[in-house]
Formats: sequence, structure tokens, C-alpha cells
Amino acid sequence: MSDGALIDRFLEMMAAERGASRNTLAAYKRDLEQAAERVRGSLGEAGGDDLRGLMAGYASLAASSAARKLSALRQFFAFLLDEGDRADNPALDIARPATRRPLPRILTHDDVERLFAQAGEEAAGEAPPAQAVRMLLLLELLYGSGLRASELVSLPRRAALGGREFLIVRGKGDKERLVPLSERARACLDRWLPLVADGSPWLFPSGKAHLSRVRLFQMLRELAARAGIDPAAISPHVLRHAFATHLLEGGADLRALQLMLGHADIATTEIYTHVDSRRLVELVNRRHPLAQMK
Repeated sequence: MSDGALIDRFLEMMAAERGASRNTLAAYKRDLEQAAERVRGSLGEAGGDDLRGLMAGYASLAASSAARKLSALRQFFAFLLDEGDRADNPALDIARPATRRPLPRILTHDDVERLFAQAGEEAAGEAPPAQAVRMLLLLELLYGSGLRASELVSLPRRAALGGREFLIVRGKGDKERLVPLSERARACLDRWLPLVADGSPWLFPSGKAHLSRVRLFQMLRELAARAGIDPAAISPHVLRHAFATHLLEGGADLRALQLMLGHADIATTEIYTHVDSRRLVELVNRRHPLAQMK
């Protein structure tokens, strides 16, 4: 069977059995097709030496990128092993490139206040521009609910129906979760919904589809510039990090934060304990039972 057919079978399994998202499937497809082009002979029949040579060719890439490509190979060969197409998984013998998860960039409280002040001023008045109301709501949901950019722009209109104390969000792996809506966000949502085009299935429509992540990124940087903040310091993901870090500073439980962010593994959420380590030390000193003993 050709490499292309094997890759297609692998992707079908990832979608059907593991619920991999479209972005994940696209990344696996890209990495495996690139490997099939570079490896000597057939990728499906490659041995350990072939894969070591392949990974050596990725030496110029960032460690995280090379690690992702190796992960794709390991899962691909594990699939072939399970299907009986191979008797081994040659990718398991290759050491994973050492990676270090970088600490997230975050905004200060002052920066966040300046962003909201600018967005609020532009959306003030009895008949503000619809784009200004939309921008304020986008900002409320990015910083107030910690949504990923892709989750935010693709919100269906029905996600905001009902009592609207929560949003129904479809995240990575096509998994749904409930995200709390602040009173501020609900008030802004009430202003935005009458402005959404009738018949649109999206909360943030744009043309025949929904607002794109690229356009959201551009809009945020334009807002930052108007607020006197370096646009290079702003992105949807930076606001998500600010949401998590500032919530943790306020005393949020790490498990609750994991649920709100939609992290499958709490180890991903724990990065915020490094950002806020001083507050955690103070918390232990004040709240631990030993601190109350004389």
C-alpha cells in the first residue's frame, strides 16, 4: 500500500477514534507527507536508521517543531503496528528532542485596563459603531473567559442563547465545555446580539463565514496601538494567558482554571504556577494548617 494511503488510514483513525481536531489532523498530514518525501524508499517500510537520518535533517528546526514531527511518526508507526502492517515501531528508539516550555507572555493589569478603557470609549454612546461593540465583546471574552482565538471566532450564535450565564464552547479534540460569562460580558452580549445579521449561524459573522483568527489578531493590535500599547505585545493568546495568570493571582483553584481553559492535562495549566510562584508561597504561608499552629 502506498504511503499516501497509509497516511489517509491513519488520519481516519485519529479522527474517528481519538476525536482529533481539524488543525491537529492537518498538522499530522503535513508532517507525515513531508517525512514520506524525505525518507529513503517508503515511509511505511522505513527502519530506525532511516528515521534517524530523517530527524537529523530537522536539526535546524526549533526543538518543539522537531519533537512534534517525531510524535507524528511515533503515532503513525504505532497505528501500523496495531493494524498488523508492521511488527515494530522504529520511531520509539529515537530520543525526543529536548524541549522547554516557555513561560507565557502576559499583560500587566494596567495594560488590560488601558485596552478596556479604549474599547469602552469607542463603544460608548447611544448608537456606537457595530464594529466597536463587537471589539469590546471580543475583548471581554478573550480576557474575561480565557477563550482560544479559534474557539472565540467560531462561536455559533446558539452558544449565547438561554440564560447566558455560561457559553458552550467547542475546543480542542472537538470537546465541549461550559465557560462562565461575567456580568460585564453578558451586558456587552446583550448590546451585540441585536446587531448580528439575521439568519447568521455565527456569533461573529464575517461575509459568508465567521470572523477569522487573522482578522481578530489584526483588530487587537490596532486597538492596542490606539490605546498607546506596543502592538507587538498583544495577541489573543497573550490575553488568554493574562486571564489565567490574573485569575490565579486572585486565588482561583488550579483545577477550576484547568476546566475553564479546556486543558486536557493539568500539567499544561501548571505553567501558570511558575508565573505566579511568589503568590503561591504566600498562600501556603497564610493558609496551610501549619501556619495556624502555635
